[in-house]
Amino acid sequence: MIAAIKPAGSNTRGLLAYLYGPGRHDEHADPHIVTGFAMLGMPDPGRDENATLTQLARHLDEPVRLRNSEFGKEVTNHVWHCPVRAAPEDRYLSDSEWGEIAQRIVQAASIAPADDDLACRWIAVRHADDHIHILATTVREDGRRPKLHDSGIRVGNECREIEKDYGLRELKKGDRTGTRRPTQAEMYKAERLGWEQTSREWLQDRIRAAISHATSAEELLAYLEAGDILVKPRHGPSGDLLGYAVGRPGDLNTHGEQIFHPGGKIAPDLSLPKLKARLESAVPEEHPTARRNRPGTPWQQSTEALDILHAHLTDPSSGDSGDALSQGQIAALGELIEATAQKAPADLRVQLQAASKAFARAQRSQIRGEDRAAHALRTAARDIANTATGPDGSALAALIAAMVWAAILAGRWHEAKGHAHQANAARQALQHLQAAADHTLTPALIELEARQPRAETRLILASDVRAAVPEHADRILADPDWPALATVLADAEAGGHKPHQLLKEAAAQRELTTARQPARVLITRIQHTARNPAPNRLAEAARRRSTMTSAVPTQRARELQTPVAIMAPTEQQHSQRR
Repeated sequence: MIAAIKPAGSNTRGLLAYLYGPGRHDEHADPHIVTGFAMLGMPDPGRDENATLTQLARHLDEPVRLRNSEFGKEVTNHVWHCPVRAAPEDRYLSDSEWGEIAQRIVQAASIAPADDDLACRWIAVRHADDHIHILATTVREDGRRPKLHDSGIRVGNECREIEKDYGLRELKKGDRTGTRRPTQAEMYKAERLGWEQTSREWLQDRIRAAISHATSAEELLAYLEAGDILVKPRHGPSGDLLGYAVGRPGDLNTHGEQIFHPGGKIAPDLSLPKLKARLESAVPEEHPTARRNRPGTPWQQSTEALDILHAHLTDPSSGDSGDALSQGQIAALGELIEATAQKAPADLRVQLQAASKAFARAQRSQIRGEDRAAHALRTAARDIANTATGPDGSALAALIAAMVWAAILAGRWHEAKGHAHQANAARQALQHLQAAADHTLTPALIELEARQPRAETRLILASDVRAAVPEHADRILADPDWPALATVLADAEAGGHKPHQLLKEAAAQRELTTARQPARVLITRIQHTARNPAPNRLAEAARRRSTMTSAVPTQRARELQTPVAIMAPTEQQHSQRR
């Protein structure tokens, strides 16, 4: 059940005209009052043909008029409006049940506290099976204004209790870190203009897509402006950037003026201070060329950076400081998913973009993340966003598989911390990531299975599996992708790696109990680990011996060339000998 308190209005008669009217799409049926502050003598145009909307509006506004005449200053924004809607799968609620629900909501909001005869005047109008509208005038009978601060939180908590009491679908409690839902006006405007998203949703997607392309707030605003997004920065007298607002081209108000939305109103984590903390948290490189000299492509480096996240989220002894580190890593994970979606092949982009959009809710919670701890992951996301070359199949498959495991760990961590909305967002993102992982790996599996090793080799490799991961061996060997895994192990062994050791390392990095297809998990991980040939230990030992042998004559020659000074023993040395 959702109770959405609307911004305060000033036209009681106008709101009643909408509630009792046909609706924007003729969806209103049988509008009538189910309950109110005092049903006796209340005019109801839905049940009394002689009652009018003007009479009902005057009845509700009476305390407002009295206060205006007494103080000589007109009260504005006195109309409180709260639609209350049941979930589509909820059972039918009768008028009396809706009346009880409305009574509990106005009590929770402090519109009409229990046993308060001087409370505000209010009514609940029903014009559909699945929802009601509560209208109140926020001037009490004694002329005072009600205390409505944090009324939305109290009403939301009461809705959770109502769901339990009436056997309705139970939603999760909010934590004040979610984005504001689009208003009806925004949705109708988007529909009228032929937009698939409201302006705030459209702007949020583009700001999140731009984050991995910038290293400062100024760079981010410049990148957005270059992408045809209207940007209005706010500078202080010193020229420092103090805030920003963005606008969607064509989004105009009734006066034909461009509408701008502050970043913090688009999403809580898109305010300027939050963006600065994320973008300017990079640790300077010791050498300018250090990043270019790292082994592997940006895609392979990102897979390795995810290992740090895996370690943070699986450490049970982390405590409060570890929570900040974990939240910072999860926020950077969302940036990596978004950057990967931008550069991935077209056939994967839809799933990865859906994963990025779903995971945005998991990137923020009431725990303040330590952004500096996610430097490696955030740098990897920027490298991918700015790379000019696409990934090869195995590197992309390994990265997406690592992101699947990261999303699983993020969901578990949020669930352990009681973050219901964030855990649900991680689960939704996981579904899209798994679909992308399956799609990426399918061509490689076909090729690997086509050149699987001989039966004798597979038997030897199967014994390696039983020795390395005995608790999962039966599932791995029964997996349809076992022949492909055998090929990967054989290839790795040909490169000088030990299959037994690779299996143990892969199982330690990603537990296999919850894996749907453990062989696939091992394939991507082992391909990433064994991408470089293993060092030849015999050759390395021979090289060291050769180096040491050549160094001995040189050292001996230096010793012979060095003059030896013969010094008389000191008095202290004489005494020590004695």
